[in-house]
Amino acid sequence: MTRTRVLAALAMAPIAIAAILFLPTPWLVALAALVFLVGLWEWFKLAEVDDTLHRTVLLAANVALMVAIVWASRAAAGYSFVLFQLVALLGVAWWLAALLWLRRFDFASDHETWARAFKLGAGVLAVVPAWCALALIHAQDTEPTHWPIVRQGHVWLLTALAIVWAADSGAYFAGINWGGKWFGGRKLAPRISPNKTLEGLLGGLVAGVAVGVLLAILAGLAPAQVPAMLLLAAVTVLFSVAGDLFESLLKRHVGAKDSGHLIPGHGGVLDRIDGVLAALPVFAIGKDLLGL
Repeated sequence: MTRTRVLAALAMAPIAIAAILFLPTPWLVALAALVFLVGLWEWFKLAEVDDTLHRTVLLAANVALMVAIVWASRAAAGYSFVLFQLVALLGVAWWLAALLWLRRFDFASDHETWARAFKLGAGVLAVVPAWCALALIHAQDTEPTHWPIVRQGHVWLLTALAIVWAADSGAYFAGINWGGKWFGGRKLAPRISPNKTLEGLLGGLVAGVAVGVLLAILAGLAPAQVPAMLLLAAVTVLFSVAGDLFESLLKRHVGAKDSGHLIPGHGGVLDRIDGVLAALPVFAIGKDLLGL
């Protein structure tokens, strides 16, 4: 991990955490939409939509979709999040289907229009449900915590994101220190991401689950709910890995190293949120199903 990468992470992390914990949900959802849409812009580039006008029109269509979801969710007393739940559930279904795509490296790997259409559809199904899941988690559980303006839903969203961040860091350090030593040198997905090891996956799983449970306790997790949280955190980590691998697949298809160059030492915005896109819908739906 380069010095620039570490410094950039140290600069971004406090801002992100403060926004999650202290911003009201409408403000955070608007800020998240901006970040996710930048990532989607980069996704369009990986889908080989090179014309700026075409990408702008596609981005505007997704903005309109987000606005329509918010508008349709208005209720007599605030907002109903049923539509957000349905879209998040659609996101879970998409990432389950994406696992099949990951097994077929060559699918949509050429440069024909049909391949581009599949990748554009995948971008919408990755970004919009993740954004809906973020709003859903942050707005839930309106009981205050020990801090007067921090709600349980805010801490739960931090928990979901911290699982991904911890898993990413844990995988990196486990891969650097023990990669190739425990599983006979077997790689996780050699054709998609040659540097990812099974040791890294295990390290990321341990780190993500540990951080997830600790933060969930701060969010009000009861002792009897710990086993369910262990399961949810583990599944969230695994799906975050799938999101990371899917972006790597897109980059392999077009021969790109990074999705962009906006963040020093990290590449593009999509390079930072790829795991988050897959993890958030799974966490949001799983949390509801497990009664957490």
